[in-house]
Order: sequence, then structure tokens, then C-alpha cells
Amino acid sequence: MKTLTAESPHTALHPGSREAGVQERPGSAVLSRAPLGQRLLSADLIGEAELESALCHQALNGHKLGESLIELGFANEEQLLPFVESQIGTVGVRLRDGMLDPLAVQSIPRALAERFGVLALFRVRNVLTVAMDDPSNLDVIDCLERVTGFDVRPVFAFRTSIERVLQRAYEDGFHVDEVTADMDESTVELQIDGADMDSASVHNLVDGSPVINLVNYLILQAIRKQASDIHIEPNRKFGIVRFRIDGQLIEMLRPRRDIYPAIVSRIKVMAKLDIAEQRAPQDGRCQVVADGKEVDLRISTLPTVLGEKVVIRVLDKQRLTFNLDRLGMPPRTLSMVKDLLKKPHGLVLVTGPTGSGKTTTLYSALELIKSVHHNIVTVEDPVEYQIELVNQVQIDAGRNVSFATALRSILRQDPDVIMVGEIRDAETAKVAVQAALTGHLVLSTLHTNDSVSAITRMADMGIESYKLAASLVGVIAQRLVRTICPHCRTTYYPSAEYLEALHYRGDKRRSFSRGVGCRQCFDTGFQGRIGIYEVLPMEAELRRLVAEQANLDTVRNWFESQGYPSLLQCGLGLAEKESTSLEEVARVAFVE
Repeated sequence: MKTLTAESPHTALHPGSREAGVQERPGSAVLSRAPLGQRLLSADLIGEAELESALCHQALNGHKLGESLIELGFANEEQLLPFVESQIGTVGVRLRDGMLDPLAVQSIPRALAERFGVLALFRVRNVLTVAMDDPSNLDVIDCLERVTGFDVRPVFAFRTSIERVLQRAYEDGFHVDEVTADMDESTVELQIDGADMDSASVHNLVDGSPVINLVNYLILQAIRKQASDIHIEPNRKFGIVRFRIDGQLIEMLRPRRDIYPAIVSRIKVMAKLDIAEQRAPQDGRCQVVADGKEVDLRISTLPTVLGEKVVIRVLDKQRLTFNLDRLGMPPRTLSMVKDLLKKPHGLVLVTGPTGSGKTTTLYSALELIKSVHHNIVTVEDPVEYQIELVNQVQIDAGRNVSFATALRSILRQDPDVIMVGEIRDAETAKVAVQAALTGHLVLSTLHTNDSVSAITRMADMGIESYKLAASLVGVIAQRLVRTICPHCRTTYYPSAEYLEALHYRGDKRRSFSRGVGCRQCFDTGFQGRIGIYEVLPMEAELRRLVAEQANLDTVRNWFESQGYPSLLQCGLGLAEKESTSLEEVARVAFVE
């Protein structure tokens, strides 16, 4: 067990990078002596009239020229910083929440920070980097060094920017980077052999450097924000880190380009991948212990023209529930699903696009029917979660273990229940149907838009209609809709025309809810997800239609005539309960 130390990830974002929020001084070592206003005029950044207005504003309010230009909207911080840097000869910073270390912030008492208009950003060993609007004020610097006990490195920031961020930074609920505030040596632990650190160059590159802290930060932040994936992508000027939260990608960080290879190398070391191989895709996995719980990480690298892209799938077992009763199915739908799983044999299909929760539904079904009296075998690619009393087989193309070949071997293992991770080709479909016809309950997934489309999809794979009619027990179609953020929920009244377009049959004068966006939900208006479902049970009339090769519209008309709730109706029911918004239901489930 190797413990990853985690001090502060901000040490990886050294204040020499524009992408880290800190901008380098323009190239010339000789500082311009011309007044700031004249230099801005020469650069065509502002006009004479704008300069005159800013100077009047400066005289009236006592602000500096740069702050007056920003307040009047004539320029922004990013445009002005290079000129101010060269004017005062100090590195400038454009303050953003993501560059603050909460521990460093607290090193300066709030009263003192407000009095001087300063803000501590981060600390590297004994050097505290502090944002000031007057970095040349030696009296303030001396006072800060006496109070903090650290050497103060001043950087320039506009006073209004400091005051804006300072108010949030000292709040009790400051969450921007709180993930690092309580990190100690046992916060993130990685099971990794020391032999994997045999490359001296890689050791010097990542071990004992801020890169380890940054990778720890990303993993722990993803776990706490309940992200399903971490995307680490190269760019020409910087790296980009994005989290997939509730199905949507959200940008979280932009590490410096020069440390990007070290970040990738560190992740490869964790996953026991070949760090020297940068031109071929690689896949690996590792397990970390974060906040006292075990989390599996599935890691994939992909070479691009700008460098290697890394995606980390975060598999947090404690966050998931494999319980059908807690997946959010309406009572009628839940009862229909349980009736399908009570069948002694046959084929049960779960359909939906990638990321719609099909695997969770299958695992929940296995949890419901597993017992010491049943031999349950699964074939998956890959095995994401291990379930007790279930024999799980992983696909391995290198060893010629495909879904079809593994399924044939499983049939010789006297199984009662077989779960096939996905029916991808005709061969797998035929073996699955044959297994269902010979007395086994087979559970599997398909990529189709709704439950009815699964029938035509199986026919397209070459399954004879009479075999499908005899083997198919039922189809469960599902999607995941985002739930409204409780912190920014608001009520509104949609138009009757909009409700009519959504085929809503309830009271068109009632109110619905939606989120307006806040810091808690990354301005999306949503937090968390819940499933919507539709179930197509194989009744006698439907078997006849399938055997007669009825077309898709005929089967869909039969489904609607039976009054079974569709995906859209299930979603509208959640909107009525104010669990989700009408717009989210329309995005996920509405079909013209």
C-alpha cells in the first residue's frame, strides 16, 4: 500500500501561467515608462473619449485608471493585465475561485485581509503568494510576513476583483477547493507495487512533486462531486480537466501545458500502464481508498495529435444501489418488471442509449433473484462491479473470449440465470435466444430508442420471428433524467401550447418546477439523476404479431392501445411531482 501525500494541488498551478490564472510579464525586460493610458491608446485598446471618461471617473472616485476602465466597461482584466504587469514590473493574476487554497486563505486573518485589500492564494513550502493591488507596498508585505510567519510573494490583482473573491473566500461555506483543506496522508491511498516506480526519469518527474497532489485532488474532487468520469485532455496552450456530472461534461481545471505530460505519467503509473508508450491506446485499472471508502478507477488513454487524452471512469460502489425498489420506478412499472424476472426461462432485454443505467438495472435484477439455489453466470465487458453469489466472466479479445464464445461455455456450466452484458452482433443474439429457448432465464441489453424497437433490432440481427416470439419474455426501456437542484428550485407556469406539444394530458394551468442554476449545481439547475422506464411484456397477442413479422408501427400501436406507460408519460409524471423539469423530459424522452 502506497500512500499518496496531498498537500495542496495549487502548487501544481505555478503562478507563471495564464492558464492557471497568472500571466507572465511581456517579453521585454525594460519596462515601459509611458503612462498606462497612453500605452492603451497606442495599442488601440481604448479611444481618446474612453480615456477621458475613465480619467474623470478616476478623479471622482479615487480609483486607479485600470479599475475605472473595467468599471466603465471599456476593457476587461484579461486585456489590461499585460500592460499593468509591464508598468509595475510584477506578475499579475486574474482571480478565479479555482486557484484559491482554503488553508492558505485562512493564514491571513479576515480583518487584516479586508483592511489591506489582500488575498492569500496558495503556499509553496515557506512562500505564501498573496494578491495585492499595490505589490510595491513594503509596509503591508512586512506586516503580512510578521503575522503569517511566511515569506510573502506579492502578485498584482485589481482591487475590485480581490474584494469580490475575498467575501466568498472567508465564508464558512466556501466549497470551491475545500476538497484539499482536510487532505492528509491517509486521504487517498493507492494499492501499487514499488516495482512500478523503477524508471528514474518518471520518478523524478512525478514522485514528490505537486503533480501527485493535483492528481489526488482530481480523484477526490470527482468522488465528492459524484462525477462518473474524469476527462483529462491536451490543448495547445494548456490542459483541460472536465468532470462528467449527471451525464454532462463540466470544465473544472486548466493545468499548465508544461506539466500535462507529468499528469498523464502519474496516472499511468497508478494504473500500471506503459509510460513509455505514447502512440497506442492503453487500458488499465486501479483501486484507491478515499475518505475511508474503496473506489475503483478504470483508466483509458488515447493518443491525439496534441498528446495523450486520459479518461478515468470512477466506480464508487457505495454511491450506487442495486435495489430495484430504489431505482425510482413507478409502482405499476416495478410490478411489471418483477413479474418478468419471476419467469423460469426466456429472454429479458433492457434497452437504452449508452449511459442510461442499463447495467445498474441488470445488476439490481440479479440482486433480486440471486440465491444459493441458483447458478447465476454473467459475461461482461468489462466487469464493473462484483456481486456475491454471481459468477462473472470478463470479455478478453486477446484470449479469444467474446460474448458468443463465453456464452457457449457458460451453457455447459449448468446455469439457471445468464446475464449477457450486451448483445452486439448476430452470433451473440442467436446464442442468447437459443439459451432462452432451452430453459434458461437470459438477461441482456440492446441499444434501441424504445422497448418496441428491440423487436425489430433482434430481427435485423437475423433472429427468426418464430424463435423471437417464443423466447422473448419482455423488454424494459429506460433513460436517465436529471433531477432539479434543491438549492435553486423555482416555480413557473408553462404555456398551454408547450404542454400540448408534449402530449401532457393533465391540468394545463398548473405550475411546474425547474432550477435556475447556482454554485451548488454548476449553474445547470440540476443535481442528481433518476430513471424513467417503459415495459413491454410479451402477451399472447404480441407474440402473434411478432411471429407474423408485424412492422414497427403495428407493434407500437398495440403497445399504446394496452395503456402501458411510455417513457414520455413516466417522465411527465416525474415533472408533475416536481422531481424534474418539463424541458429535461422533452430533451430525454420526447419523440416527434
